[in-house]
Amino acid sequence: MAEVDLEQAIAAALERLELPIERVEVAPPRDPSHGDAATNVALALAKRAGRNPREVAAEIVEAIDLPESQVESVEIAGPGFINFRFAGPWYEERIREIVREGEFYGCTDSGKDRKIQIEFVSANPTGPLNVVSARAAAVGDALGNLLEATGVTVQREYYVNDAGQQIEKLALSVDARYRELGGEAWEIPEGGYHGEYVKDVAARLREADPSIGDMSDEERVEHFRRAAVEEIVAEQKAALDRYGVHFDRWFRESELAGSGEVEAVLEKLKESGEAYEKEDALWLRTSTRGTNDDKVIVKSDGLPTYLLPDAAYHVNKFERGFDPVIDLWGPDHHSHIAEMHAALEILGYPRERLEVEIIQQVNFIEGGKQLKMSKRAGTIVTLQELVDDVGVDVAKFFFLMRKSSAHLDFDLDLAREQTDENPVFYVQYAHARVASLIRFARERGTDIPAPDAVDLSGIDAEGGRPLILLLSEFPRQVEGAAQAREPHRITTYLRDVSSRFHSYYHDNRIVTDDPQVTDARLFLSQAVKTVLGNGLRLLGIDAPERM
Repeated sequence: MAEVDLEQAIAAALERLELPIERVEVAPPRDPSHGDAATNVALALAKRAGRNPREVAAEIVEAIDLPESQVESVEIAGPGFINFRFAGPWYEERIREIVREGEFYGCTDSGKDRKIQIEFVSANPTGPLNVVSARAAAVGDALGNLLEATGVTVQREYYVNDAGQQIEKLALSVDARYRELGGEAWEIPEGGYHGEYVKDVAARLREADPSIGDMSDEERVEHFRRAAVEEIVAEQKAALDRYGVHFDRWFRESELAGSGEVEAVLEKLKESGEAYEKEDALWLRTSTRGTNDDKVIVKSDGLPTYLLPDAAYHVNKFERGFDPVIDLWGPDHHSHIAEMHAALEILGYPRERLEVEIIQQVNFIEGGKQLKMSKRAGTIVTLQELVDDVGVDVAKFFFLMRKSSAHLDFDLDLAREQTDENPVFYVQYAHARVASLIRFARERGTDIPAPDAVDLSGIDAEGGRPLILLLSEFPRQVEGAAQAREPHRITTYLRDVSSRFHSYYHDNRIVTDDPQVTDARLFLSQAVKTVLGNGLRLLGIDAPERM
């Protein structure tokens, strides 16, 4: 039995009534007592035509053609909403569909012709990954999974900013630590890096290559420019591998520097007539395109500002065929969005080809108080330390519980708990509970029946209806989260599914002495396990069989 397509049925009714509208939307009503699905299409049409919305709704209900086997009733409510209630067979078929599709349930092909790149984390190769990077890694990877679930071809990219002043300061900082290890007293340069990790890098490089001691000062610093970056990038990769986040490409800024692409973009900006000289520098006229003032792209010393190579990097992305490109940036980069859009627009690329999502700051809470982020105080500052403390799954789930553009208070006490108060434990336990039920049933000689063989009559009437309806929402949740770039919707949804299942489990014994009842309830439980497992995997989180 094919699922009734309410949107298509409503659109067909509107066509018969000659009431055109661009889009028909159907969604669960806010109050479940109003029905299983609802549309406000009559209100939208009535407003446009200056008519009574309930009259328009009545015409639509009269014209709509729906199979009685799947739709039990259609009602007009409030100012003109049309509410639908599904019939028992519709619920039964939804459970069969979920189990039949298994790991592919929730996937669509709506984005099959799209090629999207997500660039995220991209921390400077000057130190370990911090907690904002950890949050960005969780969000970027989950977003990539969601887009792939809608058929999009996704490339995950990490931009290694291995050029510029920060690399020079890193090399000099490592050199200072290297000298200290040799017994010299040497100051870290102004604006350099003081963390203990710099000393560790210097020690590893000293041990790996004793010939460094034979180099001149200039040769040694030049060596550290390359070697220190490689050490730190390797450490970042290792931390991300442990975190379960992998990139298709690590793109280095130095690749652009040697390709001539930055110079080509500079020439194109000059040819646009939007670049001009002032105070011995080259400026780009961005203020006419949304920035507060124009921006320097080449300084008076002849060196480019970040905007020029960054624009060239994005041109490189577009030329590789990605549309759109999604960048996840830290909170200190918010002001750069407008100027990047302006520069790319001057270069001929529409603004919508670059989407920027801001990953906001993370505050750690312990004992009800906000912790200061300081290694000296012994509190968490890096991805590695966070994973050591609470684990990969907890870290990711907590980072994904709120919209990425909102500040996140990360409750360490809650994260360390292994009870149902911990939201990720609560969801994983629901998945493991079903696995345990299935093992128990098999020990008693009962296995999950085939989708076409199981008798599900009445399963919706014994408290299963709200649970089944929620499970049927999973594909729409995946699609919506992908389109809105909001992975946090899935964590919320999975918590709702877990809550509904735990309630159903407490109200209904799953494995009973009645084979037909056991088969039906076990089959529904398998549908729950499928949705929870698929949802957790989309978030990059383990779906355990035992806890």
